[in-house]
Amino acid sequence: MTVESVQPEDRTEAAGRPAEPPLAGGAVPALGHGLKLVRDPLGFMAQLRDHGDVVRLRLGPKTVYAVTAPALTGALALSPDYIISGPLWESLEDLLGKEGVATANGSLHRRQRRTIQPAFRLDAIPAYGPIMEEEAHALTRRWQGAGTVDCTAESFRIAVRVAARCLLRGAYMDERAERLSGALATVFRGMYRRMVVPLGPLYRLPIPANREFNRALADLHLLVDEIVAERRASGQKPDDLLTALLEAKDDNGDPIGEQEIHDQVVAILTPGSETIASTIMWLMQVLAEHPEHADRIRAEVESVTGGRPVAFEDVRKLTHTNNVIVETMRLRPAVWILTRRAVTDTELGGYRIPAGADIVYSPYAVQRDPRSYADHLEFDPDRWLPERSKDVPKFAMSPFSVGNRKCPSDHFSMAQLSLITAVMATGFRLEQVPGSRDATRVGITLRPHRLLVRALPR
Repeated sequence: MTVESVQPEDRTEAAGRPAEPPLAGGAVPALGHGLKLVRDPLGFMAQLRDHGDVVRLRLGPKTVYAVTAPALTGALALSPDYIISGPLWESLEDLLGKEGVATANGSLHRRQRRTIQPAFRLDAIPAYGPIMEEEAHALTRRWQGAGTVDCTAESFRIAVRVAARCLLRGAYMDERAERLSGALATVFRGMYRRMVVPLGPLYRLPIPANREFNRALADLHLLVDEIVAERRASGQKPDDLLTALLEAKDDNGDPIGEQEIHDQVVAILTPGSETIASTIMWLMQVLAEHPEHADRIRAEVESVTGGRPVAFEDVRKLTHTNNVIVETMRLRPAVWILTRRAVTDTELGGYRIPAGADIVYSPYAVQRDPRSYADHLEFDPDRWLPERSKDVPKFAMSPFSVGNRKCPSDHFSMAQLSLITAVMATGFRLEQVPGSRDATRVGITLRPHRLLVRALPR
């Protein structure tokens, strides 16, 4: 599918200029469509495709343009006419700052990518293999005789430990992972509310919800300050990402500022841990709900390993395991909503987009579009076999984004997800227990509300 293929011929006004996109129905005074986004965000974003490839929304006093076609989301990611900005990124600035690689644009972003990219090169990933193996097998050892497993706590524990041990070379124990988990849940819920219902000064009122948000945000930043201070006090300079940041130079050859170091470490530990942990939770849910695929993963692992414990070197051979992960990310993407901002008057899908306009799109909705996927709501890992995946439209599945905003840790993330999934499915059969609630909790990311499983040794 190309950008041109989703452009009807009649999207021009009488004067020959591109037309304005249609306005979605259901806006209410003052809040616009924000109320719908709060009440049923996933359903609301999915139904926008019925109104067109580009649709106008109202979020409070702002007009926002929603994009629903895969080709146009790809055009957004690849075009220099759009930058990382808009309601999502503005809501994240309290957490990520303005000087981290996730929120920076232009020359600052390019310099920061150059600093962090070596840690995520494909040839650098095997060096992390022993740590990933240790953590994956330690995860399941904790489950021996554990009774009920709290998937939220376990997922954050392993996500934080892998990131800290591989990229920051830190012995950051479970207490910090649990602090991160609790604080992120509160912060990401609060940021989502601030994005879809931008009430400005009202979020500074000393009401309980705002106080809880501020406490959680402060603890996240304190956690990062502790990590940087500990490294400096140690006097050690291991070959890791934190050392690279502490020794990085700006474009003038001067050391980068303390705020930039802080923001970069935040970007490593918080959004990365949140998205990986959320994906691990959904994988646990999948293994419990689809035991037939758990059995296929176990059989695949045993055919590759011959019965020895699965190792990092086996990951690339685990085809079905990888397909289960990709299909899980298709139906339950951790990052379900993204925004951009137009830097010039431009055109998208035959519609006029003015300079300064905010654009929003939902990977969740795009990846469940029946126009792109047969049996679009069915969990079917075999759709990613080569003979079938070629029929998926371009940009209809981009879990790590594309272009210069592609997640630099994509290979790192897939390696640890494959290893963790293989270890879980080989060692245990998972079953949800009473009190478990696997319904989707919507914030800036998606995760189960409270997933609890019983891990039965195989």
